[in-house]
Amino acid sequence: MFLPKYPDNPTPPPAHTHAPADPMPVRRSLPLVSIDQKTVVALVVGGVVLTALLAAVAFTAISVAVAAVVLRSLLREQHRR
Repeated sequence: MFLPKYPDNPTPPPAHTHAPADPMPVRRSLPLVSIDQKTVVALVVGGVVLTALLAAVAFTAISVAVAAVVLRSLLREQHRR
């Protein structure tokens, strides 16, 4: 009852097939890159350092924002007196 209905005939092949005028160019393989343990360690250490720097920048920004709010509050109370 709820089964999908598939067409009886498959789709016809395309009427025009493109044949390249020039033969396929020879693909040169890329030079082999050896990834050794030192490379992996360097990448992991670099990632950790960059993450720590990003966290330090975020912490500094939050600290400056909190200090600005506190100073603004103190200055506002001083002007009201």
